[in-house]
Amino acid sequence: MKKILIPVTNHATLGSTDKANGTYSPELTHALHVFNEHGYEYDIASITGGEVPIYGTDIEGDEVNAQVLNSDDVKSQISNSLSVSEVNIDDYAAIFYPGGFGLLSDLATNKDFATLAAIHYEQGGLLGAVCHGPAALLPITLSSGETLLADKSVTAFTREEEIDYGTIDDIPFLLEEALARKAARFSKVQPWQDFVIEDGRVITGQNPSSAHSVAKAMVKQLSNH
Repeated sequence: MKKILIPVTNHATLGSTDKANGTYSPELTHALHVFNEHGYEYDIASITGGEVPIYGTDIEGDEVNAQVLNSDDVKSQISNSLSVSEVNIDDYAAIFYPGGFGLLSDLATNKDFATLAAIHYEQGGLLGAVCHGPAALLPITLSSGETLLADKSVTAFTREEEIDYGTIDDIPFLLEEALARKAARFSKVQPWQDFVIEDGRVITGQNPSSAHSVAKAMVKQLSNH
């Protein structure tokens, strides 16, 4: 069984502020929990490799988050992620991008991961992303010259959620706006509700509470493959 590639950010702050940030832990851990349950192995990767910044590791009452973070495999991968240059894209059945504000500052414009994702997608691979994770879909251009998102319907963290969360003034760019310009359609529901869009082999979720559902949808597609 092929593995799931999980590209995460190396950027440890919220935009250009000094507020600690990176990948939002529950979006990673709740997805990993689903992948583990269904027997999928995974590799955590980042642009430069090595230790990656994670925040939201101590959320009260989130037992899945605590349990997954405490596993030796996850600890080891977070402290020693693969670098993009070490990734052999043929080893993976899917790519999953967890969110967190960090990736707005690196994966949202990174050509190296975007190139790998385009190859993966054109070979029949599956792409999943949640919350700010869909920012990593923005730079993906297919061999036809079209962008991946040109004919895709997506969702992601919304303007209202940025305002609610108090981050609207600190983010490098507004993801909802960027996706609305680039994708065929951007859809959303009320802030903080679980919401997932499946458009062929591109699966996106609106916010942290959608991470579990995105992973479930990915596993379902993979098992039907």
